[in-house]
Amino acid sequence: MSLYRIITAFVCLSAAGLSVAADADNQKLQAEIEKLKNQNEQITERLDAVTTQIEQDAANNSSSRKASSQSSSYFGGYGEVHYNNLQNQNPGGSDKKELDLHRFVLFFGHDFTDSIRFFSELEVEHALVKDTADGSNGGEVELEQAYVEFDFTDTQSAKAGVFLIPVGILNETHEPNTFYGVERNSVEKYIVPTTWWEAGALYNQRFENALSFDIAAHSGLFTSSTSDYSIRSGRQKTSNANANDLAYTARLKWTGINGLELASTLQYQADITQGTDPTAGAATLIEAHAVWQTGPFGLRALYANWDLDGTGPASVGADKQRGWYVEPSYRINPQWGLFARYSEWDNQASDATDSETSQADVGFNYWPHEHVVLKFDYQDQSAPAGENEFDGFNLGVGYQF
Repeated sequence: MSLYRIITAFVCLSAAGLSVAADADNQKLQAEIEKLKNQNEQITERLDAVTTQIEQDAANNSSSRKASSQSSSYFGGYGEVHYNNLQNQNPGGSDKKELDLHRFVLFFGHDFTDSIRFFSELEVEHALVKDTADGSNGGEVELEQAYVEFDFTDTQSAKAGVFLIPVGILNETHEPNTFYGVERNSVEKYIVPTTWWEAGALYNQRFENALSFDIAAHSGLFTSSTSDYSIRSGRQKTSNANANDLAYTARLKWTGINGLELASTLQYQADITQGTDPTAGAATLIEAHAVWQTGPFGLRALYANWDLDGTGPASVGADKQRGWYVEPSYRINPQWGLFARYSEWDNQASDATDSETSQADVGFNYWPHEHVVLKFDYQDQSAPAGENEFDGFNLGVGYQF
């Protein structure tokens, strides 16, 4: 065989071998490509599944946020039944021995959005409202609150409608399970005067240092000489209230220490008789209080003072009306608590004669549930000559929900 044929044969064989090898490599490469395609499809499916889940979660969260911002309604309430067994130390007066469903209250509220809400409080006092010639039944149906509240920011809000005046300890928070004693204390009853609500508008500002400020313009009191210009009798309860002279209230409150509240309220009204008595004029209230709870020990203290202008109030000593009380307490455990209270109040404080009433109370609260309370207290009064002076004990049961 010639060298040329040998070389030619070798070249042909090499080319055939390379072709076979190339085919093998191509098959192997194709297999790898198919494998990568399958893996890519699996990854794509997984990504699609994850994307679908993310979109579903986002949709659910959006629906949840939308639902939370949509309107919702709610209700609650409280009530209390009292038994009073009190002997009148005034020989000309009558004892007070009665059993009374003192209050039955329902709350109704509605959230229009996260920042606009409505709240109301409807109360029936003394269980029954009945037409009698002398009104001896004493029952009342009262709408104590009915306002719309707006949140402007996390620290600014306002309300308009009928609301409780920001004054004292009990006026805004007076559910029976939140305070000691069967009856509300006499200083906040006759001087503040709890429960006190008006119609108007209120702005609230909260600061970072646990300080808050309220300022309100609202309907005022309407008292007269027939009641010796007593503050409590001047509450109009927003029933066709005479609004010739509005009142203005400002409160500053600080809660910067856990368990401590310090607050003071100033109110001014140009004419407490709504223009019906030329011998009377402006009225100014200054109230200050402290509430302190540290461990089982508690303390409440309050002072309130009214100054009434005019010769009319001065003629009966009502140009100065004031009172104060101090109330220490001890919480034995979550169910039992003991308290004592000493109070003094006077709606004719500038009268030359002794017109001041004082009262000492001791008793206990028992909470079988945090929103249910049983109460007992004993009271000892000291009143001016000729006035009712009640000594004895009181029993009560109250609830909140």
